Amino acid sequence: MNWIALTSEEQLEEIKEISRTKPVIILKHSTRCSISTMAKGRLDRAVQPEGVDFYYLDLLAYRSVSNKIADKFHVPHESPQILLIKNAECIYEETHNGINMDDIVAQL
Repeated sequence: MNWIALTSEEQLEEIKEISRTKPVIILKHSTRCSISTMAKGRLDRAVQPEGVDFYYLDLLAYRSVSNKIADKFHVPHESPQILLIKNAECIYEETHNGINMDDIVAQL
């Protein structure tokens, strides 16, 4: 899995623009949560679909970015949480044990 580190609120505008031409995934991950570690591990072992950027947010280190994601994409804060951004909007989100690559691919 080729994760792109999401570390600043400014990147959210870039993600919105990128999503106008290709899908973008954001994984909000808590490094202290075993469920979050399990969900990220499932994604790490899966085949990454081509033409999709995958962003990784360590929400403990960048909580303000996580809060901004909730505001910008109109989703509740959850952890772990996967968001699919297309055309500058979140069109799919899932949390906890519901996070898996097959479901993400089905939404693409």
